[in-house]
Amino acid sequence: MNESSEFKAAVTDIRLESREGGVVRWRMTLDNTKFTAGDVGILEAVSRTGTRIEVPVLAVIVEDGDVWHVVEKPLAGGTDVVGRVTR
Repeated sequence: MNESSEFKAAVTDIRLESREGGVVRWRMTLDNTKFTAGDVGILEAVSRTGTRIEVPVLAVIVEDGDVWHVVEKPLAGGTDVVGRVTR
C-alpha cells in the first residue's frame, strides 16, 4: 500500500446526492482528505460493535471549496475513518 495515499479523518457533513430507482448516493465531507476531483478509493471505519466497514468512494466533487466524497453508504457525522485513494 502506498502510504502517501492513506490518511485519517472524521466525517463532518452528509448530504443526499441523488436517488434514482433503488440506488441512493450520498455526499460526505471530511475534516481532512487526500482525495481530489476525479479520484476514487475506500473509506474504512469501525462500527460501535467493532465491525469493520468499507465504504467505496465512487467519485469526488469539489464545490465551493468543499471536497465531497460520493458514496452509497453514508457514515454518521463524527465517525473516524481511514481513507485510501486508489486512483
